[in-house]
Amino acid sequence: MIKFSLLVSDLSGGGAVRAFLLCQTLKKLAYEVEIIGFLFGKELYAIPPDNIQIITVNGEKYPKFIGAARTALKKITGDIIYAVKPKPTSFGLSLIKKFQTNRPVIVDMDDWELSWHGGDEWKYNPSIKQFYRDIFKPNGALKNPDHPLYLTWVEKLLHQADAITIDTNFLQQRFGGVYLPNGKDTDLFNPNKYSPEISRERYGLSNYRILMFPGAPRPHKGVEDVLLALDLLNQPDLRLVIVGGSPYDDYDDRLMAKWGQWIIKLPKCPVEEMPGIVAAAHVVVVPQRDTLTARAQFPLKLSDGMAMAKPVLSTGVGDIPEILGDTGYLVDPSSPEQIAQQIQLIFEDLDAANERGNRARVRCVEKYSIEAMASILKSVITRL
Repeated sequence: MIKFSLLVSDLSGGGAVRAFLLCQTLKKLAYEVEIIGFLFGKELYAIPPDNIQIITVNGEKYPKFIGAARTALKKITGDIIYAVKPKPTSFGLSLIKKFQTNRPVIVDMDDWELSWHGGDEWKYNPSIKQFYRDIFKPNGALKNPDHPLYLTWVEKLLHQADAITIDTNFLQQRFGGVYLPNGKDTDLFNPNKYSPEISRERYGLSNYRILMFPGAPRPHKGVEDVLLALDLLNQPDLRLVIVGGSPYDDYDDRLMAKWGQWIIKLPKCPVEEMPGIVAAAHVVVVPQRDTLTARAQFPLKLSDGMAMAKPVLSTGVGDIPEILGDTGYLVDPSSPEQIAQQIQLIFEDLDAANERGNRARVRCVEKYSIEAMASILKSVITRL
């Protein structure tokens, strides 16, 4: 049996979710899979499915990272290496293993990593003094193994990969590769297995009309626009439920301080529990703002809502209109007024909204299921 080693740059970061999804897809194809990843934070970003083997290596800054990298390289035992994100800590090490062993390497891109740093506008032009500090000071910027300078170097090595998978048109136009969407286990995320009323009761949501954001808020994800819309509507039974929250900074706390009256936070949970939580939603909101980072992303929350046959309220950013087709509700990005208007219209005819959600479920099974991903990935592997 062919074995895959998925190498993850940081299991305490958002790339972990895509890694778990790729792992499930490969298992669907009957491959053996291991995930090896660095842990630069205190804990895993997401709780993995039960059947996934995970090997963690403590993330370190340079020069200690050299030892951590050696440890990770020794743990890679797969016949094919699948680097999750084109970072030095994943794709960079995968190429080293390829040169050592001649094993093929696939790299997956679910983000444009440089978009977090300004994209093509980012430049590194330090003074001699600043360059010295960046290298030798204890918190020097260049001690970070995934510093944007190193990201630019690694991007130039993408031609060394045996295959590239990407999840948005933005990434495909920029880097090429095979489109592999952010799918969903539609057998697990099956609305027929759950009662919305029972789910709302279980999570203390029975008294509210629920807008749900099933993920970690970040500024580009537009959660603030939904909260501003709730201010405009000022209807006391509306709530925004955030599941998991952000591990990166105090952004959640700032949202709570300003809009705590509208927010209900549920803790991070295993993926097996997520369908029951999403079942409690009346509407799933994915209010991406029009930023470089957002345009390069396929928001996982879309397939959460679509798979569970929920009305999805989102924005016309990046691939979102194409993903939803005619099965969702689209507004302009950064437009709380339009969000408020759509929320009002959805709840005025919830039966029609739920019917649209049912169509979204059908579209998700056809285009964005694990089975659909497996069909695409099988063709990629066959060509290796």
